[in-house]
Amino acid sequence: MARKLNGIELTRYDDLFKTDAEREADQQERVQIVPAEQVFPYARQPYSVDRPSADLVRLMDSIERTGIAEPLIVRPRSEGGYEIISGHRRDYCAKVVGLDTRPVIVRDYSDEDADILVVDYNINRENLLPSEKAKAYKLKLDAMKRQAGRPSKNSAQVGQNFQGRFSVEVLAEQVNESRMQIQRYIRLTNLIPPLMEAVDTGKLKFVPAADYISHLTEKEQTYLQFLMERDEVSPSVNQAQRLKQISAEGKLENNIIDLIMREEKPLERKVTLRNDRLQKYFPPSYTPKQMEEVIVKLLEGWHRRRQQEQGR
Repeated sequence: MARKLNGIELTRYDDLFKTDAEREADQQERVQIVPAEQVFPYARQPYSVDRPSADLVRLMDSIERTGIAEPLIVRPRSEGGYEIISGHRRDYCAKVVGLDTRPVIVRDYSDEDADILVVDYNINRENLLPSEKAKAYKLKLDAMKRQAGRPSKNSAQVGQNFQGRFSVEVLAEQVNESRMQIQRYIRLTNLIPPLMEAVDTGKLKFVPAADYISHLTEKEQTYLQFLMERDEVSPSVNQAQRLKQISAEGKLENNIIDLIMREEKPLERKVTLRNDRLQKYFPPSYTPKQMEEVIVKLLEGWHRRRQQEQGR
């Protein structure tokens, strides 16, 4: 680092012999303050930025009080300005509270490195939606395949960079998921947006969506989504499996989807008793097991009385 003597800035001896590239790298690693309008979201960013959550509220409060504490990691854009590699939510919060500058560290990443890092910076965030994991896993896996030197569409080849292992196996190990689960998430990206949203909200279950519905054509998915909305139904695993099979045969017309989705499914009878409603009927010392035993005995007595009344 340069030092000053009597107000004159002196250059360090080592700095005199640095190349222009080394000096530029040193400058880029320093925190720079740039106008907000020069910072852009990463084009393939797979995560939602503005989904309400407790941690987003805390982050916004912190940025409003003290500004952005941790600089954004960005890379230069060919068309000017910078795109964010890490810090999309910080940028969003700063925009909401009206900050007109951003602290950034500029790094020159390749597209493959940028794709992987954008995924990695947030993949362990709590409460990720299935759609976010699906897009993130696909983005990173495609980048890993390109880094290994093979076309992204050819998932059967093995790249030398992974020492004889499939890219999906390496990814599964890195994110602590099974290979099958990774593949399921990635298949979700074949869903039309309304069905992907239905998975996020729980209206469409993950397994039938990933294993079967994702294989339907866009036209078939569109009609299925229409039926789900109109009739307030959702395909079971068995129904989804048959939809996929008939679709593969090229025979899945709208009337067939209608017939399958109109089938009666066993009624799921599930009752949940909230703890605050039960506590007032039991002594504080009662355990959940003791409470359950009392409830069952009361129900048995009620059941016997009903049988007696019906036998009169």
